[in-house]
Amino acid sequence: MNCRSEVLEVSVEGRQIEEAMLAMLHTILLHRSTGKFHYKKEGTYSIGTVGMQDTDCDFIDFTYVRVSSDELDRALRRAVGDFRDALRSSGNDGVGQISLEFFQKKKSRWPFSDECIPWEVWAIKVNVVTLANEQERQICREKVGERLGEKIINIVEVMNRHEYLPKMPTQSEVDNVFDTGMKDVQPYLYKISYQITDALGTSVTTTMRRLIKDTLAL
Repeated sequence: MNCRSEVLEVSVEGRQIEEAMLAMLHTILLHRSTGKFHYKKEGTYSIGTVGMQDTDCDFIDFTYVRVSSDELDRALRRAVGDFRDALRSSGNDGVGQISLEFFQKKKSRWPFSDECIPWEVWAIKVNVVTLANEQERQICREKVGERLGEKIINIVEVMNRHEYLPKMPTQSEVDNVFDTGMKDVQPYLYKISYQITDALGTSVTTTMRRLIKDTLAL
């Protein structure tokens, strides 16, 4: 199975890290989640509905749509919070990457553990900029909102392509494809990881600083 990869890159102020990451991760999972499966008998099932809700950002001029699931939201906030804390502690201009990987399990014979086979990976490269004053912060608030809107459109365009998704499983195999542990939504199996490094490119940071400088010059 070929695993497809998508890379996004953003530049944000420190206080915008959490909201920017949640906006993108929630958008991805909105398209990679279903309602709960209700099996009547093997091979016959119905799918519950998935609620949606708008979320307004406090530090970015942006509103995004997410799955209306407190459990999923808490799981993402825990992962993003760990990433944010690691990124902030790395220095004023932190650079890092958070990845969302979707996978399915392949049962292995005892005594081996199940094999996890990735089929889609989203990598979000993040550059943290330091701003001098409140005027720059206000400009950054607007510019990051604009850039975030572009990233969300990019995500939706990718999701609308007719590419591989795991086939709908039988009842006995549903846990190999979906996370069935949540009571109100059923996302494809996923895991989130991150890394903090100075090896990532800083082109977006440079672009953001130039945008702020150009706006101040108007």
